Amino acid sequence: MSTSAPDTSAAPASAPALLDIVTSSLEADKAIDAVVVDLAGKTTIADAMVVATGTSQRHLDTMAEKLVERLKAAGYKGVVAEGVGESSWVLIDAFDVIVHLFRAETRELYAIEKLWSVAPPAREQRVALGAD
Repeated sequence: MSTSAPDTSAAPASAPALLDIVTSSLEADKAIDAVVVDLAGKTTIADAMVVATGTSQRHLDTMAEKLVERLKAAGYKGVVAEGVGESSWVLIDAFDVIVHLFRAETRELYAIEKLWSVAPPAREQRVALGAD
């Protein structure tokens, strides 16, 4: 298994802002209750997470497929979508933006935007708690 850094050349320097493409794509495809969660200081896996709801499996699949197409058209190569056609949760790994598309009941069950919206404890608190 390779532990090398991800290929950052997949994102073109002249491309429109990644988050703007994601949010405008979801808006165009009638995503419900799209939320952007800032991940700065919480993780190094991405800068932002977008969570949105679709009305049906077909709606989720269409939103995911169109988003991947729009990102590729903007020059972002290697965008991956998982769960298309088979689940009530589609995950799109778009480099610095992670996109979660849910059916309403699945989104309510996992409530991931609430989990990631909580600020992490200060480093001093984490160290003190771990010392006990």
